[in-house]
Amino acid sequence: MTEETGAGETGAGAGESVALHEERSASGLSERDRAVLAVERRGWPGPGAKEREIRERLGLSPTRYYQLLNALLDDPRALAHDPVTVNRLRARREERRALR
Repeated sequence: MTEETGAGETGAGAGESVALHEERSASGLSERDRAVLAVERRGWPGPGAKEREIRERLGLSPTRYYQLLNALLDDPRALAHDPVTVNRLRARREERRALR
């Protein structure tokens, strides 16, 4: 898939590729899912910088990124991996839904 970035695309060595595979099986999340959560964990000066990072780092359109993020917020594996970020984003999502 073109949306996923594999270890080979980032220039990682073979040993690092194996470590990433082991990490995936331990957390239950793909490398892309962990990268999406990492982007959300960061603070951003404005939407332009975040959208640029989404395109450059993940190779995703912002629309696809937010679709994946929304699905991750309902995934118990994501909550186990990064509870602070997932709970913060769930609360923000609920606030926005309440305003509709």
